[in-house]
Amino acid sequence: MSGSTPTSDGAARKSDGDAELPRATGPLTGEEIPPTRSGIFLRELMRGSAVTTLLAIVLAMIVGGILIAVTNENVQAASGYFFARPGDTFVAIWQAVYNGYEALFRGAIFNARGADFAAQIRPLTNALGFATPLIAAGLGVALAFRAGLFNIGARGQMLIAAMFAGLFAFNLDLPLWLHLPITLVAGIVGGALWGGLVGLLKARTGAHEVILTIMLNYVAYYLLLWMLRTPGLLQMEGTNQPITKPTPESAQFPDLLGPQFPQLNWGFVVVIAATVFVWWLIERSSLGLRLRAVGENPHAARAAGMSVDRLYIYAMLFAGGLAGLAAMNQIQGTVTTGFGATIDAGIGFDAITVALLGRSRAWGTFAAGILFGALKAGSFSMQAQGIPVDIVLVVQSLIVLFIAAPPLLRAVFFLPKSDAEKAAKARAKAAKKAVAA
Repeated sequence: MSGSTPTSDGAARKSDGDAELPRATGPLTGEEIPPTRSGIFLRELMRGSAVTTLLAIVLAMIVGGILIAVTNENVQAASGYFFARPGDTFVAIWQAVYNGYEALFRGAIFNARGADFAAQIRPLTNALGFATPLIAAGLGVALAFRAGLFNIGARGQMLIAAMFAGLFAFNLDLPLWLHLPITLVAGIVGGALWGGLVGLLKARTGAHEVILTIMLNYVAYYLLLWMLRTPGLLQMEGTNQPITKPTPESAQFPDLLGPQFPQLNWGFVVVIAATVFVWWLIERSSLGLRLRAVGENPHAARAAGMSVDRLYIYAMLFAGGLAGLAAMNQIQGTVTTGFGATIDAGIGFDAITVALLGRSRAWGTFAAGILFGALKAGSFSMQAQGIPVDIVLVVQSLIVLFIAAPPLLRAVFFLPKSDAEKAAKARAKAAKKAVAA
């Protein structure tokens, strides 16, 4: 007879003919329920870099809104009688934050108050124009990052590129179809040589690229400043100011959408082409595979037969050339009245932020550059509303801070921990138990 027979411990034992009953699982049994497919998908989605970046931007905007409210005069006045009429304070906070970010949107994306369609979309073209050199310099920093190099020398590479353009291209009398590309190539070559010098010194002497690039930034700045103050080199004739003559009209990028959108020129198209090139170089070419291998583990790459020193030089050549492209967008597109020793306009250092925000990927850097260009374009409209322009810089810094500290971002938004964090926590717990034992 089938069934169960009692045992000495009182438990029921199945006979051979019985089917195996399903075993209970769950929290009460102490066993973890395996996640469903939808749960796995949602967990991986929340861990993804795109969601992390988006949440970093949202959190930075929230903090920026708090700063806008705190610095607003109406909010400060209403908070003086908060306990008597608290509604006035909340209304003032809402109006301050709304007006600030509405001004940011109106100055960076779309101005609904414009008289015509051209005036309405001009803010977007301005944002793209501001983003163009940021993207180019950011691509150079990102490419070096992928090869394991921390390139802080984009500023110096931009300055040397400007010097090359002024020395070898400004004095030429050529038609547009020839003068423009020669000036562009001169700047790219100048930046590439200055960046390649860093790679060569690192490869031959083992010097750290951070020290090299920081010091070469100063060398480039004072070298360019000396040339701008020396008649017959770069200084414009008839003045004692350290400034060059205006960019020749035949060397300027033509307007992309016409003279009514002066900030957007064909340099943006060149930068798009540069983004495609960097993406192909890093993700699809054999040279990019070797660069990524060196960035992941130079010792393993050397053991595999790769010339690590040569790859360092290649990486810095490309990085310097892209920084030179950023300088040419300044000289040939934005600054056409002559340039000084501050032609980089802080772009060389902002490029580090852009590359970090773009996670050292070509298209990520492209999107990050557009975001920062929009913030810069919108900051002028915010300033017209009485909002300090420094708040935009704070928002930019906070975005990078939250992206660079994923555990902080996950703690704020209660996101699932990454596998690396779980493994680190498990190792710490095991080490604690071992010490206690």
